[in-house]
Amino acid sequence: MLGGYQGKILRVNLSTRETRVEPINEAWARAFIGGRGYATRIIYAEVDPKVDPLSEGNKVIIATGPLGGTVAPSSGRTMVVTKGALTGAIACSNAGGHFGPALKHAGFDMIILEGRSETPVYLWIKDGKVEIRDARHLWGKTVDEADKILRSETHSEAETMVIGPAGEKLSLLANVMFNAHRAAGRSGVGAVVGSKNLKGIVVKGSMPVKVAQPERFMEAVYKAREKLAKDPVGGAGLPTYGTAVLINIINEYGGLPTCNALDAYFPEAGKIAGETIRERNLIRNEGCASCPIACGRVTEIKEGKYKGEHGGGPEYESDWALGAMCGVSDLDAVIMANYLCDRYGIDTISAGSTVACAMELYEKGYIPKGESPIPLEFGCGDALVEAIRMMGEQNTPLGKLLAKGSYRLAEHYGHPELSMSVKKQEFPAYDPRAFKGIGLNYATSNRGACHVRGYTIAAEALGRFGGADRLKYEGKAALDKTLQDVTAALDSTGICLFTTFGLDVEDLAAMYSSATGFECDVNEFMKIGERIWNLEKLFNLKAGFTRKDDTLPERLLKEPIKSGASKGEVVAELDKMLDEYYQLRGWDKDSVPTKAKLEELGLADLL
Repeated sequence: MLGGYQGKILRVNLSTRETRVEPINEAWARAFIGGRGYATRIIYAEVDPKVDPLSEGNKVIIATGPLGGTVAPSSGRTMVVTKGALTGAIACSNAGGHFGPALKHAGFDMIILEGRSETPVYLWIKDGKVEIRDARHLWGKTVDEADKILRSETHSEAETMVIGPAGEKLSLLANVMFNAHRAAGRSGVGAVVGSKNLKGIVVKGSMPVKVAQPERFMEAVYKAREKLAKDPVGGAGLPTYGTAVLINIINEYGGLPTCNALDAYFPEAGKIAGETIRERNLIRNEGCASCPIACGRVTEIKEGKYKGEHGGGPEYESDWALGAMCGVSDLDAVIMANYLCDRYGIDTISAGSTVACAMELYEKGYIPKGESPIPLEFGCGDALVEAIRMMGEQNTPLGKLLAKGSYRLAEHYGHPELSMSVKKQEFPAYDPRAFKGIGLNYATSNRGACHVRGYTIAAEALGRFGGADRLKYEGKAALDKTLQDVTAALDSTGICLFTTFGLDVEDLAAMYSSATGFECDVNEFMKIGERIWNLEKLFNLKAGFTRKDDTLPERLLKEPIKSGASKGEVVAELDKMLDEYYQLRGWDKDSVPTKAKLEELGLADLL
């Protein structure tokens, strides 16, 4: 390998307690870069798409990209790739922090986790050496508790990956937490880790990450950092107010899903907005490895019943899901619910949407009052916090149902249509009735409803990429495809999506090329992203997904927004957008990639 990569993959068989080091496959690295792409290629080769996600046959890959551990801006990302427990689709959850670079410095580009330990264990990795240690004393501990113990047993300055009680109890909403409050949050990846009896991984290393062309690389890095500093979003808005600055912006568009998407305008949005968090709760900003943006928040509740509680966030998606989606404007309750999600190890997006679904089920009489210890009513902060506790602890029948997510909860009570999800994964903080492009993105996302698989909001709400009329259907298929392909390649490098607020594909390709020595222009970078997207699609097709799964909740297709700037809007032309999207992708009308497209991408032999 020329540069960027350490050239080593650590394979850990938890059933046999055997570990071995394997070399990076250079052909796969060139074709799929690293991170999300390379890990998906391994999953495709080694995991039956029809496997039970919580069985021994599933595998989990903790993956970095070739820019991780370098000085490239915002290069602290780590991918957790597996077959998702929530969706049954390919899952690749992306987290920030410092774990990914630390893994590189410890000597490895990826960890493949397979099998299942008979008793709870954790991994301790330091400068190429690996230990599988007993973790029975950690089982049942919250994420923050386990993080502290692991650091005391290994190295206080080590980086950690931990699951909480939700992952141990196989909640389909369980996530994987890095450094206690950075989450690989979607698709139930924490449940898959928990099914293997793996409590966590601790890494520490001092090995450098070399780049192939140092002078050219640094020139590209300096240029990228300068552009990010000048960008009004990445250089000003996000550092000042964090991602929750979007609460007021999206609400003004009339696109903030409210009360389980019964509406898309929240009159009390200002009470939970990023500006208010900065004024009332912010302790300091926090950045990931090599990040000039520092959009993360460290906060504290300074008064009221939760006084003295502190932790990370809430970020925009968490703030919305636990706030507007549940009709809750009590900021202290929203922040407390966010802290609890982190401690239990629960995805905040799915958690908030599941509570919102429960509130609608309860208010409509579908959940009998005797089955909930408190009234689950929209707008009630106490109900929100208690519902998250029930979800995390699973010590009641309703708590166990909440831990399965909104689709299975609503299905249990006979009304699956009240789950605001795609492929059983709850959709994020942008209402597709107000932003048509994000609706198509939710429908076609390979991991279930997702905004960071093609962030069309950047164009539809923030004027990026030349802007796009949010209420028009025309051109959204092309926009979605382009952004999905860019993101697939971007995720594979180890760079954060937020860099696209200031950088273009040329900047990304320049850093990747000079770091690795694999010459890659804009067209090739986009082609790699398209190759990764199609590989994920092939996995899902073999798992049983079809065009019928590329859809949106019935509410978004038929029930108009009631108030705000998007009043009266529905998603009326989803099928038309899908037809155009499939055509642009070189797929047939059933969403199956054609032989010609797969041959073009070098994937024909994988059918």
